[in-house]
Amino acid sequence: MRRSALAAVAVIGALALAGCGGSDSAASGAELSVDAAYIPQPVSDSMAAGFLTITNEGDTADELTSVTSEAGEITVHETAGGTMKEVDRLEVPAHGQLVFKSGGNHLMFEKLKQQPKQGQSVTVALHFAHSAPVTVKLPVKAATYQPTTGHSGHSEDSGH
Repeated sequence: MRRSALAAVAVIGALALAGCGGSDSAASGAELSVDAAYIPQPVSDSMAAGFLTITNEGDTADELTSVTSEAGEITVHETAGGTMKEVDRLEVPAHGQLVFKSGGNHLMFEKLKQQPKQGQSVTVALHFAHSAPVTVKLPVKAATYQPTTGHSGHSEDSGH
């Protein structure tokens, strides 16, 4: 009887260790979250810019490969040295952030089906090279809106 109890403890211990190994493997991937998302109310009927911060708490980098929305076509733009250019992908570094802000990287909404108005929101799906898509609602803020310093969701103005 003692031998079968020891065998049971050994099996349970092995299963527990295997479970730990499985969770460690999952934790070593990208762990993405999005905050500080908004669109300044556009002055154009057909174009707008979008801003947000993608945070990766994981041990593995990922890449934003595209953004889609029922609102219209969206392209990803990188700004470097004062020059804006469309890019196919941008890295979301491990334990880091990919920041889209005024004067820097941004989402360009083109061929909008309707002009978004302040108080509304636009839903987008962020697509990544390795992670599942992330759906985000970007609230439409005043055209002159400037986010507070920092990039956490806690620092963003609620709009009220």
